[in-house]
Amino acid sequence: MTNDKPFDPTSEKYVSLATYRKDGRVVKTPVWVAGANNTYYVFSEEKAGKVKRIRNNGRMSMAACDVRGKVLGDWLEGTARIVTDDAEIEDMYLLFDQKYRWQMRTLNFFARLSGRYHKRAIIALQVQAAD
Repeated sequence: MTNDKPFDPTSEKYVSLATYRKDGRVVKTPVWVAGANNTYYVFSEEKAGKVKRIRNNGRMSMAACDVRGKVLGDWLEGTARIVTDDAEIEDMYLLFDQKYRWQMRTLNFFARLSGRYHKRAIIALQVQAAD
């Protein structure tokens, strides 16, 4: 699928996040995404494979997808990093609350009950500028 312009990750409910293993193989995962100012965020359990892959290799790609991960458009290339700054993490949660509203509040409620809320890794995604 090709479009005249790349998709805007902030307008998609799900994106397929592609991260790369040490041997170069790609692993695609459907995730929620929120962002502002050309920085996009996802979060995951801190011991998840995608977090480990990002720590080893900051290369990423993302594309619009459905809830099951079926890619619906073109891929954007860029870099990923694990966020450690408390202010940036707080801003990220505000972006997710604004975008996903009751779904995010419900997810956070159960994550706090289970003790998983503070075991999340926050991932920042930067898209490469088009040449």
